[in-house]
Amino acid sequence: MVNVAKDQAPVGADLPSAAPSASPAREPVGGVTLADLLSLPSLADAEPAQAGDLHRAVVRASLLGATAEPRHHLVCAEAGTVQAWEDAGREPVTQVALGGATALVVVGGHPDQLDRWRGAAASQALPLVVAATRVRAEQVVTEVLDAVLDQQSGILERVEETHRILVEVVLAGGGLEDLCRRLAEFLGGAAMVTSSDGRVLAQAGSDHEVAAALALDCFDRTGRLVTEREPVGIRPPDAPNARRAMVRIAAGQTNHGLLALFVEDRPLTADDVHLLERAATVAALAITKEQAVSAVESKYRAEFLRDALSGRAGPATEAVAHAAALGWDIDRRLVVVVAETDEDDTHTSRPPEEVSSLQHRFARAWSQTMAVRDVKAPVVGFSQEVVALFAVPDQADTDAIMRTVAEVVRVVRGIGGGGRRTFSTGVSRPIESVADLPQAYDEALSAVSVGRQLHGDSAVTHFDQLGIFRLLALIPDSADLRRFVDEALGDLARDDSPENADLRRTLSILIDTNMNVAETARLMFFHYNTLRYRIAKLEKLLGPFTSDPQLRLKLALALKVHQMRGI
Repeated sequence: MVNVAKDQAPVGADLPSAAPSASPAREPVGGVTLADLLSLPSLADAEPAQAGDLHRAVVRASLLGATAEPRHHLVCAEAGTVQAWEDAGREPVTQVALGGATALVVVGGHPDQLDRWRGAAASQALPLVVAATRVRAEQVVTEVLDAVLDQQSGILERVEETHRILVEVVLAGGGLEDLCRRLAEFLGGAAMVTSSDGRVLAQAGSDHEVAAALALDCFDRTGRLVTEREPVGIRPPDAPNARRAMVRIAAGQTNHGLLALFVEDRPLTADDVHLLERAATVAALAITKEQAVSAVESKYRAEFLRDALSGRAGPATEAVAHAAALGWDIDRRLVVVVAETDEDDTHTSRPPEEVSSLQHRFARAWSQTMAVRDVKAPVVGFSQEVVALFAVPDQADTDAIMRTVAEVVRVVRGIGGGGRRTFSTGVSRPIESVADLPQAYDEALSAVSVGRQLHGDSAVTHFDQLGIFRLLALIPDSADLRRFVDEALGDLARDDSPENADLRRTLSILIDTNMNVAETARLMFFHYNTLRYRIAKLEKLLGPFTSDPQLRLKLALALKVHQMRGI
């Protein structure tokens, strides 16, 4: 990684404690819990709410009737006011509960008044705290507000200090892995950065925590975070997914992905999410820096690979040394793999910016997948395609090579390569020398183009599987091919009748079996006489192909052309 600042920041500095000293380290809380508030002087002798309600957090405090919307408030009232409220035709506890208050504190009062408060609070499932008679409601509100402000100022100081340290990590040359590591150390659990389509770009945490996170149902079997099912921001603390949180990594109008945190021991709070949002701004800085460096490196890499594929990279020894300086190893047995999106970007309704973004995502998906398999394998995205050089063992045959390529293609598709657009892939024959790269590149281009014509979108085709189609694809005018098919097959060339397709299949198998009627009948599960009848019908339509080898050749070529899509 290239440092962008000369001064070394204290990347080893300790992060601030996760919460004020009254709270456990690495466990930030939203507001102040009722349990903590009961230690205030005005509430020290109070009768607490039920134990199960003591975890509720208070972020504001007010007197009864002082606010029309007491959501998240601790509302304080004099016990004697209950009669005045009832005389006015209103029920104070009901109003407070419906407003979303966290708890209700009642000060003073006779036992019968307190019993009425308790009964009303129990009916509304509202936590009730009964303070001592000597305490005034205004004193309770003042002390609660002081505690909340102290808590919030401590949280803000912690967030600011954490943000400063994370920025220094990036300015000192750290990357996304370093950011995730510091964040995981601070908040616990596993921290991850993913692309906008869910590919994990960086992760940190203990092996157990990372493995536990990847085993969650929010990841698919390829390890991609299913971003379309995961909400961003704060989650309800009682939700089944409350122990994970995601925030967007954005720079201006550009969405760089998600910053995610996974913990096992507690629900994540609003303060955790706020800290993640601040960390996400630092992650955006790191990604922007890496993209700037990567853009320069990619430019030189692309220029070199383009020269190597066109035979302009110089002598083989120099090309191998140049590739090694770029982090690539091309001095081994290789196949060239070309991947093209099936959508024609030269004739699309998408704006150029979107096309460029999709192609960049496509290339990035291939680069990431290949880096996991072979970190020294060259991978470059060009304007219309991605080119990768696969290292293959000496003993690997075509089937073994295609299994390897198919597995990589499966992973790229699984992580949304190309913005989840379909793509086709072509594979060359193995080469032993850098000097053979131009020929192998041409083979891979032919394989991807002709393979798409033969098999449709998402084809994965080896050059050796093309056969005669290699020559047919060289004919630039598809209209000539279409006329040839029409002249040779006549009515059988039309696709408007199932019978025509059935007769073409019969003719194709007859030619493939060298006119062996018995073998053809066996392969097609026909009676011998039934097949003889079909042959007579075909000869009536096409001519005496059973006795004319030149006509059979013509028909065989016409059938091959007919298989090619877009003709």
